Amino acid sequence: MSASLPREGRLAGVDFGTVRIGIAISDARQTLASPLDNYSRGAADQDAKYFLKLAKAEALVGFVVGLPIHMSGEESQKSKQARAFGKWLSEATGLPVDFHDERYSSVIADDLMAAGQLTKKQRDKRRDMLAAQVILASYLESTGRGGGPQALDDR
Repeated sequence: MSASLPREGRLAGVDFGTVRIGIAISDARQTLASPLDNYSRGAADQDAKYFLKLAKAEALVGFVVGLPIHMSGEESQKSKQARAFGKWLSEATGLPVDFHDERYSSVIADDLMAAGQLTKKQRDKRRDMLAAQVILASYLESTGRGGGPQALDDR
């Protein structure tokens, strides 16, 4: 499942996890990505309520779910779980979902935090939402939406 997301309006980036989900958000012009929240998963109905509330509160037009891919480019078992989650998320919210390669997103998030001299507890609390920010920013840039030269040419 891969949907074409609207080119205007706020998108949410999702760092999928079976226990915790990191969430980032774009601006309405889809040029910037900012970390937003870490959500601890619960029952499916609780998760649906959270994502519906998020979609409404942030006026979302779609989601970008990080897709775990092996270094070889092959999808993993975790990729299948992320795709199933994306399908569920689209059905639960009525919004389109696209997927984006998330290789190195957690490593980049860790590198960003290393410069901030945060404690391990502070880093653990922020890692997933920063990984979601990396995923969303990479998606925006790769689709010509982010602050790169291609996005500027489109305006």
